[in-house]
Amino acid sequence: MAKRDYYEVLGVQRNVEKPELKKAYRKLAMKYHPDRNPDDADAQEHFKEAQEAYDILKNDKKRAAYDQFGHAAVGPGAGARGPSGFEGDVGDIFGDIFGDIFGGRGRGGRQQRGSDLRFSMELDLEDAVTGIAREIRIPTLGQCDNCNGSGAEDGEKISCTTCSGVGQVRMQQGIFSVQQTCPACKGVGQTIKNPCGNCQGQGRIRETKTLSVKIPAGVDSGDRIRLAGEGEAGMAGAPAGDLYVEVRVKPHRLFERDGDDLYCKVPIHFTTAALGGELEIPTLNGQVKLKVPSETQTGRMFRLRGKGVKSVRSHRQGDLMCKVTIETPVRLSRDQKELLKQFQGSYESSNTEHNPKSSSWLDGVREFFDRMTS
Repeated sequence: MAKRDYYEVLGVQRNVEKPELKKAYRKLAMKYHPDRNPDDADAQEHFKEAQEAYDILKNDKKRAAYDQFGHAAVGPGAGARGPSGFEGDVGDIFGDIFGDIFGGRGRGGRQQRGSDLRFSMELDLEDAVTGIAREIRIPTLGQCDNCNGSGAEDGEKISCTTCSGVGQVRMQQGIFSVQQTCPACKGVGQTIKNPCGNCQGQGRIRETKTLSVKIPAGVDSGDRIRLAGEGEAGMAGAPAGDLYVEVRVKPHRLFERDGDDLYCKVPIHFTTAALGGELEIPTLNGQVKLKVPSETQTGRMFRLRGKGVKSVRSHRQGDLMCKVTIETPVRLSRDQKELLKQFQGSYESSNTEHNPKSSSWLDGVREFFDRMTS
């Protein structure tokens, strides 16, 4: 009997992505699983057919060969298969689907990788913008030197008697019969005959290690630098986890950062705002001159191009945005107050010409009260 097209079996299109492929297979596996249909031979055949299709299509190389040559590329002789016509057994299939729910780890007893670590590094804005190298001290679980991480005093390990070296045991949970990580060997498939006295068979010990971390220029709060293999050592010689250095940039006295742009507030005298002038503006690369035109109003924003932060990703150079605020003079002398009164009297009669915003606001106030009283 000719085999059906694998895509047709799973009910998916030929351009299906892996997440949708797995979703379609799970649906069929739940429907036709032998534990749910113990006396239904037809359901079991559908289950085997779906598993065979999924086993081929989930593998990029097998899928490419199947797409080009069809069943001939993946049939008998193209690869080792079990007596039922598909690789593995029912326990392996269900363990692959529901392993994340019931703790299954797949066939073969893989070693458990060490845990990842996170370190929070606080930086000044200047260091974040220019980049810096820092030494950090990390409390962690490192590889035991006495046993080279194996956990065995003499390096000898034996096959686990609980799982017979497979690393998994079969568990019955309701209607499902699934595989679960062996509690005796933690999925490794081996146990230690003579545990190391230094690490008590764990293959790792507590230590504090010093690392040099290079922070690239342009990082911002929330950015992470990954140091592969610098996390906790794995159990019994398993690979180490990774270390993630998370950056937090401290607030700055002068600047606020928004992406690659910097913002600062610049207080100016009201005479400078009225008559115009030139200001010295600080940047992260030294001072620059900012020309303030006459009749500048408070809140006006000036853009200094290329004076911001160079992006760590796109290498785009941000800008510096300067917002001027007019500062009212304080603690005036009697003579200064008299001069201001004379100045005020010099243009009160033509208030509209010199203070258009104030005049417009007063007109709006009068209209408001007129409507309220009419």
